[in-house]
Amino acid sequence: MRLTQGCFSFLPDLTDQQIEKQIAYAISKGWAMNVEWTDDPHPRNNYWELWGLPLFDIKDPASVMFELKEARKSCAAGYIRVNAFDASYGTESCVMSFIVNRPASEPGFYLERGEGPGRFIRYTIKSYSVQANPEGGRY
Repeated sequence: MRLTQGCFSFLPDLTDQQIEKQIAYAISKGWAMNVEWTDDPHPRNNYWELWGLPLFDIKDPASVMFELKEARKSCAAGYIRVNAFDASYGTESCVMSFIVNRPASEPGFYLERGEGPGRFIRYTIKSYSVQANPEGGRY
C-alpha cells in the first residue's frame, strides 16, 4: 500500500532535484519552510514531529535540503515531509505539503469494528505501524 497524503502523492516519488525545485518555488513566494517526520501516518495525525526549527526568511533551497538530508539519516524508517507556510494574511497557513521520504515497507492500515449502545456499529482506522510499536515504545 502506498500512502497518499499531500501534494504529488499520486505521482512517483520526487527526486532530490525535483524536491529542490519545489522548495525554490516556495522560497520565491516568500513562504516559510519546515521538515517533519512520523512513524504513524494515520490520516488524522496532523501533528508530525518537527525536524529542527522552522526555516523563516531563507533565500537558498540548500538550507532546506540540508535539513532534509539530516532527517533522512536519522529517521530513515519513517515518513518525512516538507511543508511551506504563507504568513501574508497574518496567519501561518500551510499552502504546500508533500512527502519526501517513505519507509522501505509501508505497513498500511486496518479497519477495527466496535459495537456501542443500541447495536450501533463504529469503525475505526488503525495503523499497523502503531500496533507493532505501541505508545511509549516508539521513541
